[in-house]
Amino acid sequence: MAAIWGNGAQGGQFPLEQWFYEMPPVTRWWTAATVATAVMVQCHILTPFQLFYSFRAVYVKSQYWRLFTSFLYFGPLSLDLLFHVFFLQRYSRLLEESSGRSPAHFSWLLFYAMVFLLCISPILSMPFMGTGLSSSLVYIWSRRNPDTRLSFLGLLVFTAPYLPWVLMGFSLVVHGIVPKDEFCGVVVGHIWYYFNDIYPDLHGGRRPLDPPMWWLRLFDRAASGSGTTDVNREFATAAAREVR
Repeated sequence: MAAIWGNGAQGGQFPLEQWFYEMPPVTRWWTAATVATAVMVQCHILTPFQLFYSFRAVYVKSQYWRLFTSFLYFGPLSLDLLFHVFFLQRYSRLLEESSGRSPAHFSWLLFYAMVFLLCISPILSMPFMGTGLSSSLVYIWSRRNPDTRLSFLGLLVFTAPYLPWVLMGFSLVVHGIVPKDEFCGVVVGHIWYYFNDIYPDLHGGRRPLDPPMWWLRLFDRAASGSGTTDVNREFATAAAREVR
C-alpha cells in the first residue's frame, strides 16, 4: 500500500495527509487554522471584519478572539495565500524541529512575537499580523543558517540572510506598497535573534528571552506524564517476570 501512495507514505495515508502529520504540533495546527480561516471566509461563514485586531473591539467590546484570528488570516483563497502558507509552514517547521522535542521553546517564541506585534499594531495600523509573524520566523531561521544557499523562483540565487529582504522586495513589486508588516517582523525577529544567539556569548550565558519555568512546566507536563506511564509499564512487566 505504501508503494501505491508513494513518497514513503504510510498505508492508508495520502501524501498530503502524511505531509500534514509529519509537521511538529505547533506548526501543524497553525497551518491548519490558517487554511481553515481562509476557507470559512471564502464560504462566507466569517468575514475579515470579524477577524482583524482592534484595540477597542478587544478591550472595550471583549472580542478577545481577535488576539488570535489577526494572525490567521492572510487573505482569500488565492495564489498569494498559497505562497504565504508555504513560507509559514516551511520556516515555522524548521525552527520548531530545531528547538527540541518539547514545543515549549518554540511556542514561547511565537508568544513573544505575537505580543510584540500586538503592541505596535495600533501605532502602525496593522489590522492583520500573520505576515509579520511569519516574517519574523523567516528572519530568525535565515540568520541561524548564514551559509545556506537559496533560489527564488529559479532566477535569483543568494545566501539565507538575504531571504527576508528578497521577500520584501517581491512584495513591493507585486503589491506596489512598502510591506511594513514584513519589516516589523524583521525587527521582532532580530530582537529575538540578538538576545538568544548573540547576547548570551557576550554576557556569560544569560538568556533574558528564555521561557520562564512555569511555561516549561505547562508544556512538559504531558510529556512527563507519558514518560511516567512508560516507566510504570516497564516496572509492571519486570515484576511479572519476577513472579513467574
